[in-house]
Amino acid sequence: MAAIPVIESEVDFHVEGAGKPCKTWYTIFGILPSPDGVRPLVIMHGGPGVPHDVLRPLQNLWRTHRIPVIMYDQLGCGRSTHLPEKLGDGSFWTVQLFILELDNLLGHLGVQDDYDILGQSWGGCLAAEHAVLHPQGLRRLVLSSSPASKPDLMLASQKLRDQLPSDIQEALIKNEDAGTLDDPQYKQAKMFYFSQHLCRLKPFPDVLMASLKGLIEKTLSWKTRNGPYLFKRTGSTKDWSIKDRVHEISVPTLLLNGYYDPTTDSTMEPFFKGIKNKVERVKFEHSGHFAHLEEPEAYLQVVGDFLIKNGSKVE
Repeated sequence: MAAIPVIESEVDFHVEGAGKPCKTWYTIFGILPSPDGVRPLVIMHGGPGVPHDVLRPLQNLWRTHRIPVIMYDQLGCGRSTHLPEKLGDGSFWTVQLFILELDNLLGHLGVQDDYDILGQSWGGCLAAEHAVLHPQGLRRLVLSSSPASKPDLMLASQKLRDQLPSDIQEALIKNEDAGTLDDPQYKQAKMFYFSQHLCRLKPFPDVLMASLKGLIEKTLSWKTRNGPYLFKRTGSTKDWSIKDRVHEISVPTLLLNGYYDPTTDSTMEPFFKGIKNKVERVKFEHSGHFAHLEEPEAYLQVVGDFLIKNGSKVE
């Protein structure tokens, strides 16, 4: 099997108030522009602040559908510029900052007039924020395990927690209430929850471990925007919602989630009901939050076919 062409580089990103030069790291899988006239797919990772590594298997869309795939690490995580001095500054880590970063990358790569986006988890929330602005070049949108509101996601997660064995529930609730997040019982209970709803593969794939490691060790935007808890609403994005604006999304959209996913059907329902263009919906029956890892062949087929079927080739 021939190797997928890969390019890695950086683009300067001027950030008001950063106090230093910033760069966005990105990688391209395949050939851009496509020799087959296939529109590129920009992939937005979640978190906030979980580096792109966990999404690298989606590079295989180049093999299966000849789609050039662009991935990047958002500011504050992974290989892009880190800003530890901005820890806790919710006025800095805004949705608008990351929309500007995306626009900057699209312009740098020269794809701003014709592209698709796949956002995974929080990346899909950002992708939806981008889509409601009616960007001229956006053609197709894939929202993968992405809720339409953080409060709804928290409620869904709490319901899943309350279905766990009683000792796991107790360890999660007791330690989050006490703030004892380093307690071994809490860590063990958290990993049990992850094994049921985040990713059901055992052991976790290396790409997932790489992203989680980057999140735990280096990501300050996560700590600011999410807070340290799994089941408590804290952080600067705790009240984020796009439910009252989903009708502004005007491109064909594909909604994806897993059967065991914390991003339950109810959390994505506003997208399904509110987007006025064609909306398709697929649930992966054996997956949690990372269906592209848990059911990779089916996931690639569904995503690739949606993009190609809906005109990913230049006409």
